[in-house]
Amino acid sequence: MTWQLTADRPIYLQLMEAIKLQIVSGAYQAGERLPPVRDIAAQAGVNPNTMQKALSELERDGLVYSQRTAGRFITEDENMIVKMRNELAQDRIQAFFEGMSRLGFTREETMEMLNRAAQEQQQKGD
Repeated sequence: MTWQLTADRPIYLQLMEAIKLQIVSGAYQAGERLPPVRDIAAQAGVNPNTMQKALSELERDGLVYSQRTAGRFITEDENMIVKMRNELAQDRIQAFFEGMSRLGFTREETMEMLNRAAQEQQQKGD
């Protein structure tokens, strides 16, 4: 995965979001062991302490858990992962509608455009 970090928000929050995305998209499976903090930090190009903070926050949220000598693991609660996936999708949908509204589109116009785009996409897939 490529880590797209920007200077406009705290890095640890961006790391949390990226790891959540990896979990809900299936890049990390429920119950899977995470690589060591230093390895993930090196992949992301960040300080290990920053990655440690992100992972600690994910632990606090219950998405990740630690086993003393074995490392960190993704939660085994698949319902939690599905719920988080749906929440992330809802956030993106809401942001999309807000962006379209700022462009001057009504909800109805936006829905028409989405339906048209979906039909075009389906035709391409055939």
